[in-house]
Amino acid sequence: MLYYLALAAIAFGVTFVATPLVRRLAFAVGAVDVPDARKVHRGVMPRLGGLAIFLGFLAGVGWLSAGFAEIGAALLGGVIVVLTGALDDRFGLSPLVKLIGQMLAAAVVIAAGIRMEFIHLPFAAEKTLEFGLLAVPITLFWIVGVTNAINLIDGLDGLAAGVTAIAAATMFVLSLQLGNVPAALMAAALVGSLAAFLIFNFHPAKIFMGDSGSLFLGYMMAVMALLGFKQVALTSFIVPLLVLAVPLSDTLFAIVRRMLNGQSIAAPDKRHLHHALLAVGLSHRQAVLAIYGLSAFFGLSAILFSRATVWIEAAVLVAAGFVLVVLADVLELVHRSFHPIRRMLRLPPHPERSRGR
Repeated sequence: MLYYLALAAIAFGVTFVATPLVRRLAFAVGAVDVPDARKVHRGVMPRLGGLAIFLGFLAGVGWLSAGFAEIGAALLGGVIVVLTGALDDRFGLSPLVKLIGQMLAAAVVIAAGIRMEFIHLPFAAEKTLEFGLLAVPITLFWIVGVTNAINLIDGLDGLAAGVTAIAAATMFVLSLQLGNVPAALMAAALVGSLAAFLIFNFHPAKIFMGDSGSLFLGYMMAVMALLGFKQVALTSFIVPLLVLAVPLSDTLFAIVRRMLNGQSIAAPDKRHLHHALLAVGLSHRQAVLAIYGLSAFFGLSAILFSRATVWIEAAVLVAAGFVLVVLADVLELVHRSFHPIRRMLRLPPHPERSRGR
């Protein structure tokens, strides 16, 4: 354990030193975020914080890449996705160009053999579902999907960094339980670098991670989850879904919401989870801390699910699903008419709806 703590400490120290330097660099090259109608911050903010996170992560595990092919592949793909995000932070790339960068990064780890080749079916001992020729496209979809899910929740100071740190810490515990050394090493380094970055990124933030950070974090979480699929106890597809439940559910709600409203699924809006919490009266910090708590709940659920009996697994899934439905109902994350809990309990309409919202 001391080895992992030392590795996390190295990542922490490098990111802590690098973040102020990257902040100056962002201003110098014009990689800044200007407020608009969809954003909650005031004043011009430097971006490129993802470079500092990546440098800390690289310092923590880069020297181990020769001994672990998985780490080497993840770092190479990470370079591609960080560069893609950094160019977007400075110049504003088109969605297609960003997608191509993400797919190239995914192709690196796929070529290295890190693929979703099968999953263990939940509640069915010794039963697996083999993907065969579909392994490559499914893996590609998973990496790109998770990468963009983290990118979508990066809307408040410290939100994406904190949520990912909690998810990475959960992945670290699960990886230790399974003896998955490469995943545990990367998770420890990621937690260390994010802990340091949060010193500068928590509200009121001094720097944003930008797409260079959010894309890198999503990519790394996707890759670490894939490494888990190679381990017997973590191959139930539900475990990584629980670990990443907050960003994935927020993305799913956004897709359904936009489809129901006749919008493109790529159309931006201000009805994500963090927007909804602000709308009901929570302060910036309260909204972020509330989502941290939700992330911790799902992280603990994932750990419990991975070690539990069938009946406890079922109970965990029911509890997790109920929490998501309640959130979608109360905060109207899916649609203003989506109120299954209110209808079941025969409660009056949402107060905002009754005022003709």
